Amino acid sequence: MRAKTLKKIPGYIDESSIMNLMETGSVAEEEMHNYFNSIKSFTQANDKYIAGWLGLSERTYGNYKRAKTLSLKPQTQVQVLMILSLIKHGQEVFGGLELFIEWLEKENFYFNKKRPMDYMSTSVGLKFIDNRLTAMEYGDNV
Repeated sequence: MRAKTLKKIPGYIDESSIMNLMETGSVAEEEMHNYFNSIKSFTQANDKYIAGWLGLSERTYGNYKRAKTLSLKPQTQVQVLMILSLIKHGQEVFGGLELFIEWLEKENFYFNKKRPMDYMSTSVGLKFIDNRLTAMEYGDNV
């Protein structure tokens, strides 16, 4: 299921690929619903964190999570796609989801001694984390 969920998602945060998914309607509403709910299963983060990453209140996040159909604002859709791109890239860099999630949860010098996951609430923060993953691919200690 996990590999299938991430099939259309770019393997790193690529704004043009994400825009293309949004503009061409390549992501159907039911897929977006699956993507939205996949964030929880991939990260095992609590609802408060995920709601914050998506710019939603916990209550709204909970309502969306339980909804049979999902109509998200475009910015929230972009945030969902960026988070999933980050997850896909992190899995590739770390060789597995568990190691990547462990890295996200640990304080890190390159993130002002904060956890990388603390930067996931903005597109700039997600891109920063993604850039650090790319640096790691090329041998940087992050």
